[in-house]
Amino acid sequence: MQPTDIASPDYFHKVVDCQWACPAHTPVPEYIRLIAAGRYDDAYMVNWKSNVFPGILGRTCDRPCEPACRRGRVEEENQPKPEPVAICRLKRVAADNKDSEGVKARMPAKAAKKNGKKIACVGAGPSSLTVARDLAPLGYSVTVFDQDPRAGGMIWSQIPRFRLPEEVIDEEVGYILDLGVEFKGGTKIDSMKKLMAEGYDAIFVGSGAPRGRDLDIPGRKEAAKNIHIGIDWLSSVSFGHTTRVGKRVIVLGGGNTAMDCCRTSKRIGGDDVKVIVRSGFEEMKASPWEKEDAQHEGIPILNFLVPTAFLHKAGKLSGMSFEKVKAVYDDKGKRSLVPTGEPEQVFECDDVLVAVGQENAFPWIEKDAGIAFDKGGLPVLDKATFQSSVRNVFFGGDSAFGPKNIIWAVAHGHDAAISIDKLLNGEDIRVRPGPMVNLVSQKMGIHEWSYDNDIAPDARYKVPWRDIKVVLKNVKTEVELGFDPATAWKEAQRCLNCDVQTVFTSKLCIECDACVDICPMDCISFVADGEEKELRGRLNAPALNLTQDLYVQGGLKTGRVMTKDEDVCLHCSLCAERCPTGAWDMQKFLLQMTDAGPGCREHHARKAA
Repeated sequence: MQPTDIASPDYFHKVVDCQWACPAHTPVPEYIRLIAAGRYDDAYMVNWKSNVFPGILGRTCDRPCEPACRRGRVEEENQPKPEPVAICRLKRVAADNKDSEGVKARMPAKAAKKNGKKIACVGAGPSSLTVARDLAPLGYSVTVFDQDPRAGGMIWSQIPRFRLPEEVIDEEVGYILDLGVEFKGGTKIDSMKKLMAEGYDAIFVGSGAPRGRDLDIPGRKEAAKNIHIGIDWLSSVSFGHTTRVGKRVIVLGGGNTAMDCCRTSKRIGGDDVKVIVRSGFEEMKASPWEKEDAQHEGIPILNFLVPTAFLHKAGKLSGMSFEKVKAVYDDKGKRSLVPTGEPEQVFECDDVLVAVGQENAFPWIEKDAGIAFDKGGLPVLDKATFQSSVRNVFFGGDSAFGPKNIIWAVAHGHDAAISIDKLLNGEDIRVRPGPMVNLVSQKMGIHEWSYDNDIAPDARYKVPWRDIKVVLKNVKTEVELGFDPATAWKEAQRCLNCDVQTVFTSKLCIECDACVDICPMDCISFVADGEEKELRGRLNAPALNLTQDLYVQGGLKTGRVMTKDEDVCLHCSLCAERCPTGAWDMQKFLLQMTDAGPGCREHHARKAA
């Protein structure tokens, strides 16, 4: 095999699985260590730089980092239910325990002088706010428009207050608006051509996926008064327009919106609330913890039921009928839902909330505005730059590629801000600088390291909840209490410090195999060279996860190669402590993504070179 090029930013980045999986590439182990040290302000700012909304995401993120967490993999043999580090909930710890005034003082200052360029952001959701956050300190005049009176977009309108208190939204949105961003709430943009004519140098569309899908089945029109589109209904509750729901409620759909709908219903009058889904429980799109939360509150989830009709009497909804189906797979693994032949099931109800998906809707963008759309109604975009067919119009968040989640919207906003900044500085927006990478030795003495390398055997700690009898009485009472500092410290100890990398120097190695003997995971091998496929099978412990690279270094006197399976390494430093020659070192990897501004521009790079 070719020796591993550890100079490539992506190599060690991929080893930090949580950061690699995060769309905004938040340096997770870095902020977890800061939390363990009680440095909450520092931990908050590390998060704020990359993901913009630490307090919001610490409560609502879809957590793509956690399935990637190495902790879950290395626990497979010694825990009945291996679980990742509670990365998301630790993020909330930083937000809950920070000094708000201290953090505010560390925010970027307003631009001392405007640069004469005007940016319009349509929609005040997370992607638009990220664009505003990145560009306003650079001197751009950024105006954010939203039809709702408060900034936040879907953060405000679709996430219930029992999951995300309004004071958290106000605080973190406020940090952005305080940068000199102009917010025009209660202002609906109804014409792209008109907006283009107002002289903005660039326009960013972050209006989300505002239209919920409906069900066109018998009885829909007749019983329309008591059938509600899920996202619209949640918005109505959030802004106080809807305060009650019928006692018997059916929620249709298996995503996170459906989980929010059923839990909200339970708090504003719903006594008999059930979720009905056409797929199986495991196939539901809702996050596992969202389903668990709903079930914890006594809400049943009924699966493999396809709605056939809304039932009504004298124009009033009385119930719904469903066909029982089962999943059948063909020889290619494609699933079909096939009727079982059982009699239809009927459920009585007073209200139905339809949460079967969302789709983009751009009725305000005229067909002759020059912006191309695909057959699915999504804008045709460059996936790296987020530029549309009109060179100064960009899209991000759910508006770009369909509904996802907040952290993806933030990532889109960062990339779009770079594109806008480069465009308005006359540069090729496709030329994107790589991230900044540091590798710093953690050695403090011969066998001492500047980080805690003990592996905590503890199982994942549970986040405490308020009493269910209390939380179900008020739609604004937050359910989760968050970790206290002592429990947060314990959970932080479960982190394997995957960003502290094992770095091998061949010329210092005497091939004594001491590192092989001491490694608790058998992930280090000195073997004859070969092709990767067969080499993986010859290691002390076969490297079976093909998605994780091998760390390979040659140049040894015996002609062997050092091969390390990054997949199961604990980063415990025992190899480095045992090595008599210092061939192994522990070096902290820190990756900082490039932000909009001088650092992302070509002329800056040439000067630096």
